[in-house]
Amino acid sequence: MTGEPTRPDRAQYVLFDVDGTLIDAVHNQREVWHTWARRYGLDPHEVHQVALRTRPMETFAQVAPDRDPHACLALLHALEDEDVRSGVYEAFDGAARLLHALPSGSWALVTSNYEHRVRGRFLRTGLPVPDVIVDAAAVAEGKPSPVPYLRAAELLGAEPGDCLVIEDAPSGVRSGLRAGMTVWGVNTAVAVDGVHRHFARLREAAADILAFASAPHGTAAA
Repeated sequence: MTGEPTRPDRAQYVLFDVDGTLIDAVHNQREVWHTWARRYGLDPHEVHQVALRTRPMETFAQVAPDRDPHACLALLHALEDEDVRSGVYEAFDGAARLLHALPSGSWALVTSNYEHRVRGRFLRTGLPVPDVIVDAAAVAEGKPSPVPYLRAAELLGAEPGDCLVIEDAPSGVRSGLRAGMTVWGVNTAVAVDGVHRHFARLREAAADILAFASAPHGTAAA
């Protein structure tokens, strides 16, 4: 693990990834890709394995190079929207209590998904929605680029060094680190490379996250 950036004497903010960090959507994402693959007569498992490590347009190029990528994306979006309406979702243990306890205006969501789906999932799982959501449509570059997290900091009026990123995935961790932020990893058995702190479960990190966000003048424990 690397040393945490030094935080100046200012307010502090928490930036959360969504899928895999606050909401358990692994099953949903797998089923969406399996359904998509079957529509094109492809092997669902193979397609899902590619989708786990690539962005959708890159996935289409690898698994269905002879298909119209825009049609592929339209089908994927339709399936994802249907899943938001009818799929079964669960928030990770402690997520609702943590988000409700955070000071207003001190946190944001940074997701590779789209805002309307995030709002739908949060509504169904009882999670509060913050004022700032940076989604796939809000930035030209997604994770692992630092752009999504930098945009969230800008919208909150925060300096990058005052921000704590909560992530579960390597691309998100790299995004936060490249933005010059403190990054804590959650919901993984083994720490993702580069995180400043690691917690096997989100609920185990809750007290320290609240301490970071609530402590005045940069006094939260690193």
